[in-house]
Amino acid sequence: MPLGRPKAPLILTDEERADLTALTRRHRTAQQVARRARIILACADGRDNKTVAKDMKASAAMVGRWRWRFGAERLNGLYDEPRPGAPRRITDAQVERVVTQTLESTPRAATHWSTRAMAKHLGLSHMTVHRVWRAFRLQPHRTQTFKISKDPLLVPKVRDIVGLYMNPPDHAVVLCVDEKTQIQALERTQPLLPLRPGRPERRSHDYTRHGTTTLFAALNAKSGEVIGKLQRRHRATEFRAFLDDLDRHVPNGLDVHVVCDNYGTHKAPTVKRWLSKHPRFHMHFTPTYGSWINMVERWFGELTEKAVRRGSYRTVSELEAAIRSYLDASNAEPKPFVWTKSADLILAKIARAAHVTLEAHGVEE
Repeated sequence: MPLGRPKAPLILTDEERADLTALTRRHRTAQQVARRARIILACADGRDNKTVAKDMKASAAMVGRWRWRFGAERLNGLYDEPRPGAPRRITDAQVERVVTQTLESTPRAATHWSTRAMAKHLGLSHMTVHRVWRAFRLQPHRTQTFKISKDPLLVPKVRDIVGLYMNPPDHAVVLCVDEKTQIQALERTQPLLPLRPGRPERRSHDYTRHGTTTLFAALNAKSGEVIGKLQRRHRATEFRAFLDDLDRHVPNGLDVHVVCDNYGTHKAPTVKRWLSKHPRFHMHFTPTYGSWINMVERWFGELTEKAVRRGSYRTVSELEAAIRSYLDASNAEPKPFVWTKSADLILAKIARAAHVTLEAHGVEE
């Protein structure tokens, strides 16, 4: 004869069964909750606690506990109740002091606080300071750079160039032009150690310089194709010669809108004379300290990261061959950069940065 008090049958509604089944199948369900749901479904099929415990590789007491909890609280009973834990030992006043000291002061003979320096200063543990910083997203060890343009024509220049990107003119080509100067041919003093499982590629920290080269590049904003030319010198003469290359490359009948910075070679008399003889070329100069608006700079960043920085070149010719190889590979499958921010959003962000800067230094607008 079976021993013990017989268990009341566990009856589920159709909605409860569907919810329990979903808990067992949903990827984001906590494993312990999914296991409890399977226990309840097994009990609802008419099996006793010992049989369910054996099938689930659990104890009969565990099955009985969750069966009782479900009977008392239904689905809510499958979730853990909040645990009180140890009482908080740091007061609100101490938290406020950590935050204000971090934001409004610096330690003696240092530029920023560390967790241990702040802990020693306030008589707390460094882990307590760390938790407060993490809760308020304070990171004194990190810093970022910025530069607000003082160009008096900042607003019209931003609107002009962003307009070319987001609404390019008909029967025209938009070229983002710039020079990547002083690209160094650096040879590592010892051979590179290749990538291995569990170990990154290694190279010596020191190097030998073998000269430099300059890359003149024009990024087609619509197609992503790049026209490039390597020169050993960087003068107005070389830039004018590069403009000749662009003139030959762009089909006749199309206007050419050139986005470039305010470097002296772009405004030299020889360049101005060339432009006067080629009226289809229209120059659009970026704001001062506004190289971020020239999309070819993004392509230069990829060139540096993928082809230049980790290489070892014994001659300038080797470096130039690597750059030409990357240029050919990029043009084989060109992918244009998509400009998404409107001029209004950009200018609003610049205005906020200027306001915060003035406010931080106590200057009234």
